[in-house]
Amino acid sequence: KIIELSSVSKGGIMKVFITGGTGFIGRQLVRRMTETKHEIYCLARRTSNTNELEKLGAKIVVGDVQDKDSLLKGMRGCDWLVNLANLYSFWEPDKSMYRKINVIGTQNVLECALEAGLSKVVHISTVAIYGKPSDIPFSEDSTIGPVRFSEYAQTKYEGDLIAWKLYREKKLPLVMIFPAAVLGSGDISMAGQSIDRLIHKKMPARVFTKKIITYVHVNDVAEAILRAAEKKDNIGEKYIVGNDHLSFDEFYDLVSEVSGVLKPLLVMPDWLTMINAGILTVLADVTKLPPLWGLSVDAMQTFKEGFNADGSRAQLELGI
Repeated sequence: KIIELSSVSKGGIMKVFITGGTGFIGRQLVRRMTETKHEIYCLARRTSNTNELEKLGAKIVVGDVQDKDSLLKGMRGCDWLVNLANLYSFWEPDKSMYRKINVIGTQNVLECALEAGLSKVVHISTVAIYGKPSDIPFSEDSTIGPVRFSEYAQTKYEGDLIAWKLYREKKLPLVMIFPAAVLGSGDISMAGQSIDRLIHKKMPARVFTKKIITYVHVNDVAEAILRAAEKKDNIGEKYIVGNDHLSFDEFYDLVSEVSGVLKPLLVMPDWLTMINAGILTVLADVTKLPPLWGLSVDAMQTFKEGFNADGSRAQLELGI
């Protein structure tokens, strides 16, 4: 059943429409936002498990980012949009899904936000869209690198370009968040899988030991999104969220220290890692099963380059 919303917000209480609420960041964001007085409406497909969101007090709007009618019906009467819906992975059996969700889906969501007359749109991007800028660390104002190292990053970047075009040409009330590598309980993405493999001794070797990745806890991402939405006079602003810079060896050491499980002794050279990733990705494309140990070309190319991002603006302006 599609929920129709009234158009009145009282006393600073906002009606917030969230896409991607069933995801890793989305669940934590809904949990944080239901601690406020804002009214939360979450887009979810009919097949999604929404039990946790409903227990938190969110109202479920059945729909899909590929269905503009459901988006528009759900957004009418809302004040703010938080657009978290995206396909975050480094390998998919059907690569067309990246573009369908991260590009076309983003365009659908943002065009509906304009039509529904929302007063603020917080769009969640990723630091991966920056590729490898010349600035180290890079900030929101750094020139974006010419190459992105995964289909995920490339399609997120194209979705961002659509967002900024709507901001310039149609006055979309846009604020954009760029989370670094997100960690936290319940993570089933690449970072969570890596931790799981380490503590269950399913990772045969360490890779890219000296490469730097910027990390952030999922709670801080949720807090940043909420504060960016509530902050006045920040339309058009960008916020990188993340401030812990760890080499992969430091990351392995941290997991080992917390879990009590020794890290793998073997270190795989970068060139051999990329060869193995190429072979395992080809096999995955044929079998339609995820690459062994998560060694997809996109993931390994991303980690081989690393990303060293400066999240000080979010710390200063949002108090994270």
